[in-house]
Amino acid sequence: MSELLSQDEVDRALARELPSWAQDGDTIVRSVKAASFLDGIALVRRVAEVAEDLDHHPDIDIRWTTVTFRLSTHSAGGLTAKDLRLASDIDKLTR
Repeated sequence: MSELLSQDEVDRALARELPSWAQDGDTIVRSVKAASFLDGIALVRRVAEVAEDLDHHPDIDIRWTTVTFRLSTHSAGGLTAKDLRLASDIDKLTR
């Protein structure tokens, strides 16, 4: 099982490496505006492939051209390094 991050570790990561993400309780959240609905679906597909490789799956909400990713390590009960890694990978896919 992954070890929970301290609040200081989460705060540092959000400030330094993941400025597009925000903490919401025991999750980190980011919304991305796609150019079109199909572009949003394509982004979800790319994220799903990365998530599957990491065996760490985000909650994903698709609202027309806005895709929201919510990350938490449910088995650990909060945020772990797995969440920060997937968030960083999602950031790379949205560039």
